[in-house]
Amino acid sequence: MLKKRTALLLVIAAMLCGGLLTMALTQLPAPTQTGDGEGLLASIANRNGLEQSEAKKLGTAIDLIESNYYKDIDRNKLIDGAINGMMEALGDPYSNYMGKETAAQFEESIEGSFTGIGAEVSSVDGSVVVVSPIKGSPADKAGIRAKDTILSVNGESLQGLELNAAVNKIRGPKGSKAVLQIKRAGSEQPIEYVIVRDDVDLETVSARMEKGGIGVIEISQFSLNTGKRFEEELKKLESQDMKGLLIDVRNNPGGVLSVVIDIAEQFVPKGKLIVQVEDKNKKREKHPSNGTAKSYPITVLMNKGSASASEILAGALQQSAGATLMGEHSFGKGTVQTSFDKQFGDGSLLKVTIAKWLTPNGTWIHEKGIEPDIKVLQPEYFSVAPIDKKKTYAYDTNSTDVKNAQIMLEAIGYKPGRSDGYFDRNTEKAVKSFQSKHKLKADGIINSATAEALEGALIEKIQDPKEDNQMNRGIAEVRKEIAAQVSNK
Repeated sequence: MLKKRTALLLVIAAMLCGGLLTMALTQLPAPTQTGDGEGLLASIANRNGLEQSEAKKLGTAIDLIESNYYKDIDRNKLIDGAINGMMEALGDPYSNYMGKETAAQFEESIEGSFTGIGAEVSSVDGSVVVVSPIKGSPADKAGIRAKDTILSVNGESLQGLELNAAVNKIRGPKGSKAVLQIKRAGSEQPIEYVIVRDDVDLETVSARMEKGGIGVIEISQFSLNTGKRFEEELKKLESQDMKGLLIDVRNNPGGVLSVVIDIAEQFVPKGKLIVQVEDKNKKREKHPSNGTAKSYPITVLMNKGSASASEILAGALQQSAGATLMGEHSFGKGTVQTSFDKQFGDGSLLKVTIAKWLTPNGTWIHEKGIEPDIKVLQPEYFSVAPIDKKKTYAYDTNSTDVKNAQIMLEAIGYKPGRSDGYFDRNTEKAVKSFQSKHKLKADGIINSATAEALEGALIEKIQDPKEDNQMNRGIAEVRKEIAAQVSNK
C-alpha cells in the first residue's frame, strides 16, 4: 500500500509537454498510480468503462465514418480524437489526453531534459493561455506573461486546437525560432514575440545571502528533487547565521504536492495544517505538519505567475507559520491532477483532475488567487509590450507602439518627456540620441533595427538586480522584521 504522504506524488499543475513539467512548458508530474492506495487515492475508482449501449454508439460512429468518409481514415486518430473530445467536454484546462508521441515528450520532461520556449500553458475555451513562463527561460526573457493568450505560432493559428496539438507547434529544436502572436489584456492589437527555442535550465532552487543576514531562496518550480535542494540551501544559509528569509516563488507554476508539503513542513509548527485536499465526495484529507517553526522572520515573494504548489506554500506559510506575503495577486489554481500512463498499454497518457486543494483555513483559491499582505508592483517598463517591427514610426505619428517606445526610452534614460503615444520633437530627439549612442543611423525614425536595440537595452536594464523593485522591497521587509524582532527582545 502507498503511504498517504508519498502516494503518487500528486501533480499540482497542468503539465504541458512543450517546455517542462506541466507539459514541458512546465512542471513535474508524478509516478502513475492505478487507483489502489490510501486516503485520496482510494477514492479514485476503477470502473468497467463503457456500458454496452455506449460502446455500440461509439463503434457505430467509427463504422459509419470508415465506410462513408471520402478519404481513407486512421482509426488510431479517431480513437485519440474521441478521448480528446471526452477531456474537452470536461471543460477543465488541467485535464487532458496525450497520445504516444506527446506522452513520450512528457516523460522526457519528467526526466529533466527538454528544449522549448519554457512556459506552462493550459487550454481555456479553445484558447492557449500562459499559466507562467519558467524563470530564466526564453519565454521569460522575451517578456511572455501569465494570462497571455497565444494566438498563433509561426503563422499557424492555435485557436480551437486540442492542447497537445498546440503544444507540439510551440515545441521545436534548440536554436529554431517561434514567432508568437500574443493577445494581452490592455493591448488593443496582438503583440508579436520572436523567441529562439533553447535548453531550459532545470535547476529549481538557487540561494544567496544578502547583507544583514538575509537569506534569499528562489524556487522556479516544485520538481521531484526540489525538496532536497531546498533543504540543502536552507541549511547552508542557516549555517551562515541567517537572521531572516525571503522565499521567491514568482513565475513558479507549481509542481509536485508532496514536495511542497516537505518544504512547508520546515517552517510550519507540528500539528498545524499545511494543506487540505478534498475529493468529489467532499472528503477532506488534511496534511498537518510534523516539523517545527523557525525563530527568524519569513517573507514569501509572489506574482501573477505564482500558481498551484506556489500558492500552497504561500497559503501554508501565511496561515500556519506567520509569514508575510509580498508582491502581486497570485494566479489562482486550486486543483490537483494525477496521470495514468499504464492503463492504455500503448504509450499514451491521461492526466485527470482528481481533487481540489484548500488552504489551512479551508479557503479554495481556484480562479481567485491569494492576495499579498503587502502589494508591490514592478515598474511600468517591466511589462511594456514589444514594438511592431513591421512598421516604422516618425514625427507626428500617434500609436500604442510609439507609447511603448517612449516608456522604453524613459526607462533607459533618454527622456522623451511623454508616454501618451504621440511622436513629438522631444521624442524624436530622444530617439536620435539613443541611435547615436548605439551606432545606428541617427534619423529619429524608429525602424526595426532601432526597435530591436531599444528592446535589448530595456531587457538588460530589467535583468539588473538593482531594478527588481519587488525583490528589493522584499529584502527591506525582512530587514524591517528582523529589527522589530530584536527590539521586542
